[in-house]
Amino acid sequence: MAPFIKTYHDDDKIQEAIEILKSNKVDTKDIYVVTHDDDRTKRIADNSGANTIGMSEQGVADAVKTTFKKKGDELRNKLENIGFDENQAKQYEAELDKGAVLLIVTESYGVNLDTLLA
Repeated sequence: MAPFIKTYHDDDKIQEAIEILKSNKVDTKDIYVVTHDDDRTKRIADNSGANTIGMSEQGVADAVKTTFKKKGDELRNKLENIGFDENQAKQYEAELDKGAVLLIVTESYGVNLDTLLA
């Protein structure tokens, strides 16, 4: 089953959503943010306590390979490594091209995330 994902266009809104998740016992190790801009991704992750998709999620070989790929290829690869299929990864990467921020939760511990973040 693919992870939960929700698209945001406002950095403050995604940080609020992450706070809601944490206050509802979703472990921060399962909360990720992805943007098309590495600095923005890091800033949101640092400010909210969320994670970025890095070497531990990708594996060393994939992390090294993505270093030499175009940004879109790198993002699709990261999304596939965290649990999305190729078509989903392409769809979400297209959203990132439009300036979106993706909130990804890999384990919800029985919490209905759609309702919680509605």
